[in-house]
Amino acid sequence: MSFKTILVPIEQHDRMNATLETALLLARKFDSYVEGFALRVELPTAFAVGDVAAVPIPALEHDIAENEQRGRSLFENFMQAHGVPRGADAKALSSGWLDNAPEGDHFVGSHGRLFDVIVLGKPGRDPQGPRMTTLEAGLFESGRPVLIAPPSPQPQMGTNVLIAWNCSTEQARTTAFALPILKRASRVVVLTVEGGAAVPGPTGQQLCRYLQLNGVPAKPLTVALDGRVTGEAVLAHAKALGCDLLIKGAYTQSRLRQMIFGGTTRYILNNAELPVLMAH
Repeated sequence: MSFKTILVPIEQHDRMNATLETALLLARKFDSYVEGFALRVELPTAFAVGDVAAVPIPALEHDIAENEQRGRSLFENFMQAHGVPRGADAKALSSGWLDNAPEGDHFVGSHGRLFDVIVLGKPGRDPQGPRMTTLEAGLFESGRPVLIAPPSPQPQMGTNVLIAWNCSTEQARTTAFALPILKRASRVVVLTVEGGAAVPGPTGQQLCRYLQLNGVPAKPLTVALDGRVTGEAVLAHAKALGCDLLIKGAYTQSRLRQMIFGGTTRYILNNAELPVLMAH
């Protein structure tokens, strides 16, 4: 597998530029095709008396068309400014736009099945910013990894990588998805947080052996919680090591449990300042 096809849903928010910059960093590594489409929330429909079918409110139709055009202009202007040609070239960096995408976050998951990775902005508290529902549609409905862009663009990505190993199926799957990046990295650290959130399974040392057999320069590192939650320990060591990418399996615990009690995935989503590759 390689990251030859990249999907970037486009919205009008402050983190969109950082999301596109992150997608482009990955695309330049693999001469990828990057596709954008206008992401819009699912809208209600109004019913006219006596009509059998639902009729969209005309004002909303106008807003939808405007949103589509703004999204397309944002995407195509960005790609043009960064020298990315239009078209779908299998051998060179290229970009394209999908017209008339269906409404709703579910399309991120369904259309994302046709791509090697989906790139999204990091959800936050701003209701006008990237939404958790979009991220979860990508994670749970696409079968593909999601690259979560940090709030601010980074100068590079994937040269110094941290794998947050917790022995889980989700983490093993995410690590396998990341292999094309890991093979190109200068340094890969497999981090185990002793006493942290984990499940029974292979050790970080054993994962390093697997990665080394696949041509990845991986080295293990075990650290203590030292009074922190697991996610805090992971991000602290990512920062201390100067990492430019974190590999993290998403929701080893259930989403409901993490919403109620918190969890490593939620902590990292709320606090990461570097790109994070996630999969479920």
